[in-house]
Amino acid sequence: MPLSLFRVDDRLVHGQVVIGWGRPLGAKFIVLVDDGVRESEWEQDLYRMAMPDGVEIIFASTDEAIAALPVWSADPRTGILLTADLATMAALHDAVPGLMRHVNLGGLHHRPGRVERLRYIYLADGDADVLRRLTSGGTNVSAQDLPTTTAVGVEKLLR
Repeated sequence: MPLSLFRVDDRLVHGQVVIGWGRPLGAKFIVLVDDGVRESEWEQDLYRMAMPDGVEIIFASTDEAIAALPVWSADPRTGILLTADLATMAALHDAVPGLMRHVNLGGLHHRPGRVERLRYIYLADGDADVLRRLTSGGTNVSAQDLPTTTAVGVEKLLR
């Protein structure tokens, strides 16, 4: 499958994504789905600077991503899709059921109203509901900051 990693990480593009995941997967493109970033040329320029040679970055709003998911899925290159929050990933999941077999939680950091579940995963009550909805639809959800660390199943996060 060309989209090899669906990742939720509130930091979006950074070393863990580009080097930690991108290199082992052989990623040739990264799709960053975020309505705010899609509207900000300044933020897009910052994220472009973080990209290694040979890796394309695509900026999309949620609606643009929903429309383009079939195209990215048919791309022969290996890709990574990133969102900053669970709600956006869930919207993509709901729009194209069955596409996402696995969602990786790579970093949801401390914010008011969130409770620590792992050192890099903090969830609000609403987040837990979204995770339950994703898994009830057959998607495997786990937390794993790097491919070299052990994945933590969603059931442990929801206790």
